[in-house]
Amino acid sequence: QVQPVESGGGLVQPGGSLRLSCVASGDIASINAMGWHRQVPGKQREWVATITSFESIYYADSVKGRFTISRGNVKNTVYLQINNLKPEDAAVYYCCTIDPYGRQSWGQGTQVAVSS
Repeated sequence: QVQPVESGGGLVQPGGSLRLSCVASGDIASINAMGWHRQVPGKQREWVATITSFESIYYADSVKGRFTISRGNVKNTVYLQINNLKPEDAAVYYCCTIDPYGRQSWGQGTQVAVSS
């Protein structure tokens, strides 16, 4: 079993930047991909970005050009760089790991607030 833990959220002004981190513990050898989702209260969780163990990267259209997902020096760490933050980016951001069978493990989330 894998347990991701997110960090790096906070309050940022519009146009600012933030880097979220996720470190996974447990059976990290089973991790096939890691990704980020976000959720606003009252709405469905939205997929943001994914990076696979082969370094293939995918983004939701809504974040292309402003968000960058990357992997740390070790397999169990992933980052999400968010630039030019907009009010609509405010959400709880969740890290997700995916094993070769498609099973997902979720972190508890980190809050990103955007306000001047």
